[in-house]
Amino acid sequence: MIKVLIVDDDFMVAKVHAGFIQRTPGFTVVGAAHTGAQAVAETQRLRPDLVLLDIHLPDVNGLDLMHRLRSVAPELDVLVISAAREVETVRKALRGGIVHYLIKPFSQSDLQERLEHYRSAYQGLDAAKDVAEQSDVNRVFGLDRGERPLPKGCSIETLKLVEAALNAAAGDVSAAEVAQELGTSRVSARRYLEYLHDAGALDVRLKYGVGRPERRYVLKA
Repeated sequence: MIKVLIVDDDFMVAKVHAGFIQRTPGFTVVGAAHTGAQAVAETQRLRPDLVLLDIHLPDVNGLDLMHRLRSVAPELDVLVISAAREVETVRKALRGGIVHYLIKPFSQSDLQERLEHYRSAYQGLDAAKDVAEQSDVNRVFGLDRGERPLPKGCSIETLKLVEAALNAAAGDVSAAEVAQELGTSRVSARRYLEYLHDAGALDVRLKYGVGRPERRYVLKA
């Protein structure tokens, strides 16, 4: 179980985020802190694996706090959740070694996608083997499909769900059917399906009827 500490100055926001995390398999919230000083103390006491860190705190800038947290927990991972949109702030966070930067406001699915990627990529890299292969490193950076980055707005976790839906299907499926199965939009489902088709994983069959032919997708044998 991945232990998470939430650091946010807003008590209600921290509570909402805790609910999101608790509904994500493999994660548990071990505590919350609302100031930088409290975050340092709780990190030392609770030894979390991951901190969800807001940048705007009453006593310290979150990016400066990140280095203090790592001084008491050197192997700590940090996922920034903030309303700060300044490019230089994002750059500074990236240079600090964060696992992701999620801009507020965001949905439960937005956070869950980042958490699931963290679990499968970062945690998997730690546990899998003593020596990393290039494919292991690619997975961390979202390039686990022959160095081809995913389309903008897409995630590895949702791609896996699309692949699972294709594997479970009795035959070919449409983007609308995949969207209904996963609870996404048809446009989003089609982006993933076309990505897999371009990668050579799917065949496309055209179903003719009234109007434009429907594109139907099936895994290659």
